[in-house]
Amino acid sequence: MVDGLFQQTNYQAAKALLGAAEMRHEAIASNLAHVETPQYKRIDVETSFEKKFVASLKSGNTDRLSNLRATVGIDRKARANRVDGNTVELEKELLALNRNSLQHSFVTDRISGTMARLSMAITGKA
Repeated sequence: MVDGLFQQTNYQAAKALLGAAEMRHEAIASNLAHVETPQYKRIDVETSFEKKFVASLKSGNTDRLSNLRATVGIDRKARANRVDGNTVELEKELLALNRNSLQHSFVTDRISGTMARLSMAITGKA
């Protein structure tokens, strides 16, 4: 019975989003660490992840969602604003870090609430 709860679309979607948030956090941390490295190219979660995520949600296929993994690659949209060819902009990275933290917190709160309700249903205690 409990296994069925973890196979639901909402849970699988939240799990995929948490994985993407983790990968994005690692990418942002790398970008911040290399903000002064000449010729460094900004990295981020591949844009194809969002397209695959939406397609998986629309299909309702939990197997597709459970197998969905975010990958990191060079951000092709980022342009060098400096002579040394580095494409990292500190202000944008800090904004991206804040946005990613909020997204992670939101999804974590949703999962925590679901687990708390499950625990209450099992034990009868809040």
